[in-house]
Amino acid sequence: MADHPIFKMPFAKVYPMYVQKAERKKRTKTEVDQIICWLTGYSQAELEQQIAQQHDFATFFAQAPAMHPNCTLIKGVVCGVRIEDVADPLMKNIRYLDKLIDELAKGKAMEKILRQ
Repeated sequence: MADHPIFKMPFAKVYPMYVQKAERKKRTKTEVDQIICWLTGYSQAELEQQIAQQHDFATFFAQAPAMHPNCTLIKGVVCGVRIEDVADPLMKNIRYLDKLIDELAKGKAMEKILRQ
């Protein structure tokens, strides 16, 4: 799976789609940013810098300060694939993020999304 096209896609290209998905369901960009920062360990300023630098997903996750230890509690299906069955660590991180944004758009409380 090392050659999957999403790995080379700029995070900055997908980020607005995350925000749009959340906003369509009356959630906010701030909540999207909170989720991303929680998952990756980026500060708000670091997240904005990553977006401005147009890094691809591989670089975005490689440079992440630290994946949240509770990310392993994220379970379920994204795009027809069970997260627990994803072997590639980068793809798993991308699926974690997708799942969290899905949960936000479905109206789940932030405490539950952030596994608190």
